[in-house]
Amino acid sequence: MNNQKKLGYFSIFPGILILLTFVFYPICLTFFYSLHYFKLTRLNEQKFIYFKNYIDILSSSEFYSALFNTSIIIFIVIILGLIGSFFVAFLLKEKTKITGLLTGIAIIPWALPPVVNGLIWKFIFYPEIGLINKIFYNLHIVTEPLTWLNNRYSTLFIIGIIVSWRVIPFSAILILTNLQAIPKSLYEAASIDGANTFEKFKYITLPFILPTIGVILCNFTLNSINVFDEIISLVGYRTLNETLIIYNYNQTFSFLNIGYGSSITYIIMLATGILGYIYILILQKGAKDDII
Repeated sequence: MNNQKKLGYFSIFPGILILLTFVFYPICLTFFYSLHYFKLTRLNEQKFIYFKNYIDILSSSEFYSALFNTSIIIFIVIILGLIGSFFVAFLLKEKTKITGLLTGIAIIPWALPPVVNGLIWKFIFYPEIGLINKIFYNLHIVTEPLTWLNNRYSTLFIIGIIVSWRVIPFSAILILTNLQAIPKSLYEAASIDGANTFEKFKYITLPFILPTIGVILCNFTLNSINVFDEIISLVGYRTLNETLIIYNYNQTFSFLNIGYGSSITYIIMLATGILGYIYILILQKGAKDDII
């Protein structure tokens, strides 16, 4: 082996070591724990139980309640996220004197820490002194405070708004980049042929941004599954609004059931892994389309 090859292997060794230590080892250890009865309060009772933890999870009503909550959030984020992303992208596409300022403002929700986002929206929907209730009071729409965060579905809707608020800027920038890459000559040719605005969007704009929409949908879904800080800032750890991540956290760190929590982690990891694979396929398809 020559010195150049040795230098190459030596250069990538730190990266491989980091991956083995902080990625592959935790993945293997988590799977090992998931096959055991392992509670920190009963260390002397630790034992190998095969896939019983997975069976118990898939038989648990709490798991399906958390899955339902997560699914509702995903649905809300996809709807609001797509509408908001397209609106912001088309707004920023028009060049004006304040386009730079608007771009900076649009990026703020993406730049803010998740905890800060959660606290901002908690203030907005706070039952008595919240901004929304104050506006309703002043407009004489309500005579007593609306308890936005006491209802399961209204809370999930608010969580969906918060996640959408955070992910829209990045998605809008992706759409905007694609819109700016479309040659103006295509729209001019379509106008000469008598195409209206809808036809231009359908036959020119949509095909160009379709691969990006797939990536954005995956991004929306992954962010909805992994939302944590915003929920904790908004309503804490209550069972009514548990998502899969909160359910996992409660089982692992509140009840110290490491084996059971590790199984939930693996289920979530497999789900996000499948979505990540879809994300890669979309990127590859988009790259092939660009080459063609």
